[in-house]
Amino acid sequence: MESQFTRNFCIIAHIDHGKTTLSDRLLESTGTIEERDKQDQLLDSMDLERERGITIKAHPVTMKYQAKNGNQYRLNLLDTPGHVDFSYEVSRSLAACEGAILVVDAAQGVEAQTVANVHLALKQQLTIVPVINKIDLPNADVPTVQKQLEDILAIPGSEAILASAKTGIGIQEILEAIVARIPPPKSFGDDKLRALIFDSVFDIYRGVVAYARVFSGSIEAGQAVKLMSTAKHYEVKETGIFTPKPLPQESLQSGHVGYFIANIKSTAEIKIGDTLTDQRNPATEPLPGFQEIHPMVFSGIYPINTADFEHLKAAMGKLQINDAAFTYQAENSVALGFGFRCGFLGLLHMEIVQERLRREFDMDIIATYPSVVYQVARTSGEVIEVDNPSFLPDPSVIQEIREPLVKCFVMCPNENIGDMMQLIMEKRGEVQHTESLDTRRVMLTAMLPLNEILVDFNDKIKSLTHGYGSMDYEHAGYRASDLVKLDMLVNGEPVDAFSSIVHRDKAEARGRLLAAKLKEVIPPQLFQVAIQAAIGGKIIARENVSALRKNVTAKCYGGDITRKRKLLEKQKEGKKRMKAIGRVNIPQEAFIEVLKTS
Repeated sequence: MESQFTRNFCIIAHIDHGKTTLSDRLLESTGTIEERDKQDQLLDSMDLERERGITIKAHPVTMKYQAKNGNQYRLNLLDTPGHVDFSYEVSRSLAACEGAILVVDAAQGVEAQTVANVHLALKQQLTIVPVINKIDLPNADVPTVQKQLEDILAIPGSEAILASAKTGIGIQEILEAIVARIPPPKSFGDDKLRALIFDSVFDIYRGVVAYARVFSGSIEAGQAVKLMSTAKHYEVKETGIFTPKPLPQESLQSGHVGYFIANIKSTAEIKIGDTLTDQRNPATEPLPGFQEIHPMVFSGIYPINTADFEHLKAAMGKLQINDAAFTYQAENSVALGFGFRCGFLGLLHMEIVQERLRREFDMDIIATYPSVVYQVARTSGEVIEVDNPSFLPDPSVIQEIREPLVKCFVMCPNENIGDMMQLIMEKRGEVQHTESLDTRRVMLTAMLPLNEILVDFNDKIKSLTHGYGSMDYEHAGYRASDLVKLDMLVNGEPVDAFSSIVHRDKAEARGRLLAAKLKEVIPPQLFQVAIQAAIGGKIIARENVSALRKNVTAKCYGGDITRKRKLLEKQKEGKKRMKAIGRVNIPQEAFIEVLKTS
């Protein structure tokens, strides 16, 4: 099939606006899947995606469509995630497409993530086909959404196709619009092989399966190819397309999206965003990849059973090939033993990675409190980056600590604007400006420290706005701030797993909270144990775990009081000696309990 009859497109939208349902309907109406294989969320192959009702990985699929003009077209679709943490997956998918279907919910209208994804698509110069979905809902308000498309995104409202992915309304119009509006793949003018690798998975029997979009030339079995970033040579063993299951083909031609398997053994050899070219007749320039991604949130992941360290290392290597945004390096902790310092794009990303380690690799793991990357300026003028509180230099050599900021766009109903402003102030943020989107909703633009929005910011927005609020953020550099390292001392000894870098104003509240939690989980000893929160040498919170009382006078019945007193004095001496040399061993369960709840 010639490339003029090929269309490559993806579906972009805010979370829960119906991308995956729409892709299910497109697969059904083009006859790509048979009646017996039909199921909801067909392209969400992970258990986690089905349970949470979200898309985590972008999934490619090839469909054949007979258009009204009599021609048969090959449509390559990529279903993309909608959550802010996975915008990296979206940018990779966009690099392999010429057009994008923008899905907007007829009841909810344009949301924060819709705006972000449209900007990503326009940056890649894609043709956008707007679709207003869920028009069968009783509270659907199509005219308002069309006006929002024009006012917020500068897309003509009259171009929007009205559809309902659930009932199948408007699916034919969408297919015709893809054929008519989205341009065919551009040609490079020569037939040298250039293919962009936009994803890869690891198969234990066949090695690395790379997903590629061919921009020029062709890939076929037996061909000698090389990767441009590493200049390593491989031989292609098999090529194919997804329908949604992998279907081997003789070759992948220009404009096609599919997979290839070569003798790539290890997950570290292939780089997402790399260009594949022919070894004998290589292309001179690589294709523009996508920007390198930098993790924003760091957390330590340790195996609960220390013997599982190698197993965990192998599991992380396999996860990383499937998820280029996840990084890890080995570290060790006095309290938790050997583990890894892992970098994630955000909290949902962190949660998903931990859940995948538990499920797909059967690992029992424990994660430390998430932290962000701080820039520390020393008095010598040197600036270092610190992602782990235990690497923070001595306060005497620190000139200032800078924390990462984010520019946050919060959309909420008009009546919640006061609550939102208060929440942003609580999180040490400042609202820069507000703008009305329509009669019901406003958008607040605020600057906030990244570590304040890590844990519960999104949840609080949802609960304050009864689920109608949404947020999106982008990184906005660093700012100097009054930050301190909060240590937790148990019996006078610092426990590294509980250390964190916090703002001075919030240190006391966090110290009290952690001390109270630890008091509940540390088992009583034969002497009183002090749990203290400290900044440097200053104690800011304290709790005591009472001593276990052993009744040493139980065997003295009757007789002289001095006998009892002698035994009690002896016990007192013993406790004094024990307190001087006694050590408190904190059980693993205590760490798990505190780190889980904090």
